[in-house]
Amino acid sequence: MKLADKTFIRPVVAGTMAVAMAMHSGSAQAQQETAASGQNDVTAIDILLDPDGTMIQRATEANAQLLKNFPNGFTLGGVHAPHITMLQRFVKTADLPKVYAAADKVIAKADPTSFKLTAYKYDHIGEAKIGNDIVGVGNILVKPTPELLKLQQDLADAIKPFEAPTGTSAAFVTTPQAPTISADLIQYVSVFVPDHSGAHYVPHVSIGIGTIDFLTTLGSAPFDDFTFSPAAASVYHLGEYGTAMEKLHSVPLKR
Repeated sequence: MKLADKTFIRPVVAGTMAVAMAMHSGSAQAQQETAASGQNDVTAIDILLDPDGTMIQRATEANAQLLKNFPNGFTLGGVHAPHITMLQRFVKTADLPKVYAAADKVIAKADPTSFKLTAYKYDHIGEAKIGNDIVGVGNILVKPTPELLKLQQDLADAIKPFEAPTGTSAAFVTTPQAPTISADLIQYVSVFVPDHSGAHYVPHVSIGIGTIDFLTTLGSAPFDDFTFSPAAASVYHLGEYGTAMEKLHSVPLKR
């Protein structure tokens, strides 16, 4: 997600809170119910990179800080596993096996486990009132590299034959807490390429929810840059608020 987007940021924050509270409540339905999953003609997917232990540790430490600041936020893990989104698209459900095969081929050629990525800053997106607090979603920003941008473009090219121009709520995972997908998210996925890719791409790892004051202070503090690498790659089924809700496919990678 591009951090400067204005049309999508408020539902992201408020919605992420709804998803987090649903997960904390232990609702089995939140994990199990989908909008005609596997039966709808179109599926909303997220092709993403799973970071290595270095990033996971730093993201988890930052998440712990945010939870002290805003205890009603989410804990990293489950549907909030740290990841870097590469591509969000609508694809034809019947072509999902072809999408997986295309992603496997492109990602294997790129060998992202060899990438050396640099995390360089805390930032945040969004603003929503939750109770008496104004909160946002915190992120660790990652410097885009030529290799990362090429992988994104190659993925977009490879799955283009299997794309659908748009979708409905039925293309996403839905839950009792979020039974309908926002029009903003549907539009966001529809125009991810080109509006949120290439020169407009801001790679990042979301780390949790905090108050705007705390996130602003965190973002202005000195940041010790660190290097990490992707450890895995996956294709997920998207849920409301752009959450990677359900793993559909694990991409085989070199170790």
